[in-house]
Amino acid sequence: MMQTHNLVRFLALSGLQLAAAVDANGADALAKCPGYKASNIKTTGHGLKADLHLAGPKCNAYGTDLDDLKLDVTVETSDRVHVKIYDAAEHVYQVPESVFPRPKPAKGCSTNAALKFDYTENPFSFRILRTETKEVLFDSSAAGLVMEDQYLRLRTHLPTDTNLYGLGEHSDSLRLKTTNYTRTLWNADMPSIPNNRNLYGSHPVYIEHRTSGSHGVFLLSSNGMDIFIDKDKNGQYLEYNILGGVFDFYFMAGPTPIDVTKQYAEIAGLPVTVPYSGLGFHHCRWGYQDAFAVAEAVYNYSKAGIPLETMWTDIDYMDARAIFSLDPQRFPLKVMRELVAHLHANKQKYVVMVDPAVAAKNYGPYNNGVKDDIFILNSTKQTFHGVVWPGLTAYPDWFADGVQQYWNKEFAEFFSPESGLDIDFLWIDMNEPANFCDFPCLDPVAAAKEYPPPAPAVRHPPRDLPGWPCDFQPPGTSCKRVLSEQRLSPPADLDDEAKEFVMVSSRDNEAESSHTSKKWKGLPNRELISPPYKIHNFWGPLPHKSINTSLVHHNGLTLFDTHNLYGTMMSAASRQAMLARRPSKRPLVITRSTFAGAGSHVSHWLGDNDSDWPHYRWSISGMLQFASIFQVSMVGSDVCGFNGNTTEELCARWSSLGAFQPFYRNHNAEGMIDQEFYVWKSVTEAARRAIDIRYRLLDYFYTAMMRQSQDGTPAMNPMFYIYSNDKNTFGLDLQFFWGPSLLVAPVTEQGSTSVDIYLPDDIFYDFYTHEQIRGEGKNITKRDQGLADIPLFFRGGVIVPLRIKSAMTTTDLREQDFELVIPVGKDGTAKGALYLDDGDSLKPDATSNIEFEYKKGQLAVNGSFGYKTKAKIAKVTLLGVSSSQSGEAGSSGSITVDKPLTQPFTVQV
Repeated sequence: MMQTHNLVRFLALSGLQLAAAVDANGADALAKCPGYKASNIKTTGHGLKADLHLAGPKCNAYGTDLDDLKLDVTVETSDRVHVKIYDAAEHVYQVPESVFPRPKPAKGCSTNAALKFDYTENPFSFRILRTETKEVLFDSSAAGLVMEDQYLRLRTHLPTDTNLYGLGEHSDSLRLKTTNYTRTLWNADMPSIPNNRNLYGSHPVYIEHRTSGSHGVFLLSSNGMDIFIDKDKNGQYLEYNILGGVFDFYFMAGPTPIDVTKQYAEIAGLPVTVPYSGLGFHHCRWGYQDAFAVAEAVYNYSKAGIPLETMWTDIDYMDARAIFSLDPQRFPLKVMRELVAHLHANKQKYVVMVDPAVAAKNYGPYNNGVKDDIFILNSTKQTFHGVVWPGLTAYPDWFADGVQQYWNKEFAEFFSPESGLDIDFLWIDMNEPANFCDFPCLDPVAAAKEYPPPAPAVRHPPRDLPGWPCDFQPPGTSCKRVLSEQRLSPPADLDDEAKEFVMVSSRDNEAESSHTSKKWKGLPNRELISPPYKIHNFWGPLPHKSINTSLVHHNGLTLFDTHNLYGTMMSAASRQAMLARRPSKRPLVITRSTFAGAGSHVSHWLGDNDSDWPHYRWSISGMLQFASIFQVSMVGSDVCGFNGNTTEELCARWSSLGAFQPFYRNHNAEGMIDQEFYVWKSVTEAARRAIDIRYRLLDYFYTAMMRQSQDGTPAMNPMFYIYSNDKNTFGLDLQFFWGPSLLVAPVTEQGSTSVDIYLPDDIFYDFYTHEQIRGEGKNITKRDQGLADIPLFFRGGVIVPLRIKSAMTTTDLREQDFELVIPVGKDGTAKGALYLDDGDSLKPDATSNIEFEYKKGQLAVNGSFGYKTKAKIAKVTLLGVSSSQSGEAGSSGSITVDKPLTQPFTVQV
């Protein structure tokens, strides 16, 4: 064992010394790189094409220069230009279209294009300009173009006082630093989500915001990269340093940040629609001892009067932590089916976690995967093994033929409503993919022994849970049976899963996958583990804490190129498996690892944060990255924190903040103190109050979410999205807008009972008191904010529909009538919207898109009214004008109405 450790240490030290030497040599060689010369330039009906050839002797800074390139420029829409620079032979890896479908160009857009492509022939560089103003938005002349077999460099000039956003996933400030700042994109299992590190996802898109307008830049590349943002004697710049692939840029014209976000959705895909119930409150923890502990938590939430929509279970439910299995002692199938049936009977939902790595032992999911040949293979065509929670594991190859059918089959069997665990939503994790066997992982079987399964501690029902099925009650307690004793066949688990068994699971697999393409396979003879250029991966070597980047997929692509796609490909496969179970129902799939376009398949939680105040604050900027830039609309943090012990004050504040993030889940780690919302009285009060407000606003939230799924308009807005001409908003990331109206400004400092809130030059109204506040472009201080308080404001001019009353479940909530709050704007008018459907169907049979407009004392309600509901508008509250109730300008007043939401009407307010 010591010899192995010494070898690993020797290899690591040697690698570091070699890397330092190569980096120094490469940096020196970069200065001698000749760039390229453009020739054979041809204008097309929608752009131009050209050849690019090396303009001098090769520099071979971090590999071998490519001699012959192609330039292809396409004006794809009036607001988007596509610029692609690639090798003439098209052998260099590009992101497969099966993973990231390319957007289709519109017809006749080049005549009114908002962006213009300009270039210099020798040395070749290009610029993107606004057609109307000639303002330069992107200028690659800041440094010579370098394109080698496994290193690419391109630098663009930036304005001196630039405002950049995006380039995630990260936990840094929403507006990025511009001096000595590096964003590294390489998906990594990153506990405690630290600052200035590569995290779980890779989204190579940014928004640059200027007072003259916003524009966006998206680089479609899944290769690992460093993006340097800094300044030198030539000024401010942004520089891409990429481990291969091609330059595949999409430029978006804006001109507003919301426009850029919508234009990005046209490229990366619109966010999936989420079920109405998915916006309810969720609870989970890692470390529940057994099914009884899960049931107790559900029961205690109910007794505390805290609405719990969905109960989750972490890896605890698994048999020896193997996916698609149940611990027969602690989480037996019969008891788990009764748990789910009880939740469903009470209009609640249930979720469990599924990891990608399959336990390499003699049980159905592994045997089926070997038989179907869907696992990633090593160089000898045997199943590649790593180590995750169950110990030795195999990893599905999402490029393998038959992998979707395999995944569908395992889901259908294990999550069968008739005989299995009938989950409602899905949670997928560890899909960067994670690997506990540290690189170079010379003996995964030995490493796996460090991860023994948890010892089963079997309990009898520990307490009376009135109203629960018999299996959750102590002997002699009155109860009822709710299910038959159907059982899945238990996995055949051998006492001795010997090393020989897992090592001989090989097959002849010489046939090419049908996914294989004749192009874009990647150049041969590259260094796939330790390339000459070293990105700033937090874990060091590319395969460390993940799987070997020299592995080859069934279709011939390498993990070196596709690593960042793994989680999103699992997401797409898992969504399809959920749809195969319930074809007419909207899946809600929450993932950890993401890539550009992931939002078109799944939703996201921000990963394994810490229970501290910095992570509480960072959750806001993290949420805004995904919801307002990356087009992943359903996103949130582990409320109260995951790692470490939370505190009563922090959990109370976070329970309120979390209620105003799209995905709202309390979740903490094994071994930490209990942090269910009912543990502390102050947290119970804060959670009840926050959930009451969230649920009354849920249709306003749902309307914003559905609109984002329809046209990309972000449901969550940084301050500068709404006030894009106010420079004071550009750096704000501790307050934000839910939809177009609701300003959320939480207390963010430990021990504080006040918060400074920036209000732009506009009309606002206190959510609670309806007091009108004239924003003056400066801070106001909101004082006396107890642990159950979170400052909220309506923005003038936007009508907000609320339910009259909250409820314990979203099903019951949908029966409540509506109140319309009309906070009039500076011009005395207001508009708003309400979207209604059944909240669950993938393709609803009937929908209503209702539009509200207030002007000169009249409220007009129009739109489409296809969805029939018994809920009606029962109350209208007018803010900021004279009313019969108050008779004073700037005050509020309410009237009772009785108007159905099934037809247009007008009412005098």
